[in-house]
This record gives sequence, structure tokens and C-alpha cells, in this order.
Amino acid sequence: MDRAPQNAPQNTPPPAPLSGRQLFRLAHRISDTVNGTRIRLAGRWNFAPQTIAYQGYGSSTGWVRVLGRVLLTKKPAPGSAAEHAALNGTQNVRGWRAFTSAPVQHIGVAITIGGVTTRVMADRGGLIDTVVDVKLSPGWHTAILQADGTEPVETLIQVIDANAKFGIVSDIDDTVMVTALPRPFLALWNTFVLSERARMATPGMAVLLDRLTIEHPDAPVIYLSTGPWNAAPTLKRFLSRNMYPSGALLLTDWGLTQDRWFRSGREHKHRNLERLAKEFPDMRWLLIGDNGQHDEEIYSGFAQDHGDKVAAIAIRQLSVSESVFAGGHSEDGDHTTSVVPWIYSTDGAGMAKQLKVLDLL
Repeated sequence: MDRAPQNAPQNTPPPAPLSGRQLFRLAHRISDTVNGTRIRLAGRWNFAPQTIAYQGYGSSTGWVRVLGRVLLTKKPAPGSAAEHAALNGTQNVRGWRAFTSAPVQHIGVAITIGGVTTRVMADRGGLIDTVVDVKLSPGWHTAILQADGTEPVETLIQVIDANAKFGIVSDIDDTVMVTALPRPFLALWNTFVLSERARMATPGMAVLLDRLTIEHPDAPVIYLSTGPWNAAPTLKRFLSRNMYPSGALLLTDWGLTQDRWFRSGREHKHRNLERLAKEFPDMRWLLIGDNGQHDEEIYSGFAQDHGDKVAAIAIRQLSVSESVFAGGHSEDGDHTTSVVPWIYSTDGAGMAKQLKVLDLL
């Protein structure tokens, strides 16, 4: 009589696939593990925490927006040529170096401005983006940021007069700086390899923005870009070197968020435009962008919702070669029914002529 083998294999159901939420939590754990490994390696390589402060803005109604980040960085040797260049802002930096620093997560940071000290916590990316309630006069003020265990650093905060009625929001990539960013290879080349001194300013744009700030001395300048915060020091030096007006940088960060796999550049711009509309309810903004990404779509949607808060929309048209590098460009839309004036030009000089017709320059 045949008998079944004692150790016959049993049919077991395959493991159930991970749900989207489980995959997302797993991705967060992996990201935290990688960051923890980077922090441990940085400690072995004598990296030290450093507070980086970015320029912010505020209102004379009683608040300021303070921006900064805490990173593990390797400081140049005391007295070295590298330290001298860093202190004077003359270093020739290649983009990839900005991405070698590890963020310090959830560290306490003290912010002092106008005699008021506030303590906040950096987020999981080491970022500080907070509002401090303080009553300050219109103009430029100094804020001091100091994360636990770091040296204090200073940054400027532009406090905007509550009676100011005109402001400027400008994109950066392919608007004030020629980057051909949307094409992946060129984006990587520009971000990680190309020396910042090799980046080209868009013809006439620095002069245009300078003329606008002279015509409207109370107007804030906000540079709103989908670029990463890692590139903020590079962008700041580029804007200063090419004589662009000083203004706050509103950038984003790569990687996971609390509820999304990838950060949305469109959502970043839309959210900050909506925030500016609420923060300065009586301000009318000149929105400057280009037709190589999604600026037309984003600005058009904002103008439809807040037509009374938009003075004009100025779009830089990419050249044929720039359009090829950028992977094409959006078509100039029909804005004849728009309550907001639209202008198009290939450079700052052309925009200036049309803004003069609109009595904005």
C-alpha cells in the first residue's frame, strides 16, 4: 500500500503585495536609514553642523518669514585660501559640491530678530521655514539664526511696508538664468558639473529688474523657483554677481514629503503664490516667467483666481536653440479675454518697452 511522503510540500499562498501606504512607509524608513548613514560617515570625516540662513521677508503689520537650513559640512582649514574665498564669496563652486552635505534633522534653532528670540525645530530635511511675530519698521533688518551646537549666522530680512501696492515675483531657470533645465541631461550637467561662473544671465533681465525696483522702491522681489534648496548658495552668488536686485529665494527640496513620493514643482509655485496673496492682500504682483516650463499655466490659473492681485504677467520666449534644449515650449495662449495684461519678449529689453506702455516702468 502506497503511503504519501511524510514531508510532502504544502501549497502556501504567496505573500500579499505591499499596499501603497506600506510602500510609502518603507520608503521613508529607507530614506531615514540612508540619511543616518550619511550623518555617521560625515562624523567620521570631521564634518560639523552648520546653520545656513537664507534671506527672508515680512510685513510691517507684525511678522517676518525666516528661512534657513542646518547641514553637516566640512569647513575649510583656518587661514587657507579656500576659507578666504568662502568668506569673501569668490569661490568657484561646482554644483555637485552643494549636494554632498547631509541635513541635520529635527534640531533646535534659535532665531533672533528685533529683540525677539524664537526657538523652532528644523524639519526632516534640516529646513527652517517659519513665521516670527515681531513688529518692525519697513526696510532691511538682520536676523540671527543658531542651531544647537553651531555658530550663529546672520541674514537679511526685507520688511515690506503695509502700504506697498506693487511687488515682483520672478522665476529663475530660463528666466533670469539660461539653464535649459527641463532636459534631464542638461539639468544634471548644469546642477552637478558646470561651474557656477559659467552660467549665463538672460540678456537684459538684470537691467529690467533693477529699473523696476528704482521705479517702485518699496517693491519686494521674490525669486520663486522649483530648484532645490541645495542650490540656494549658488543661486544667491549668481544673482549678486550679475547685479540682480536682492530678494528672497523660495525654493523646494528633493525627495519624499509627508504625503507624496515626489515634490511637485507646480504645487510649490502655486502654494507660494497663494501664500503671498494672503500675506499681502493689497499687493499687485508682476509675475515674470518663461514659456519653457509651466509658468504660463501656473500664472494663468493664479490670475483667474486673483485677477485683482496681478499687475501683469511677463513671459520670456525661449529662442529656437533654447527650445530644443528645453524639449520644446508652451504655445503662447490667447489672453484677449484676460483681465490681466500679458506681455511676451525674448529678453529684458523687450519686456521693458511693453511694461512702459502699461505704466509699470
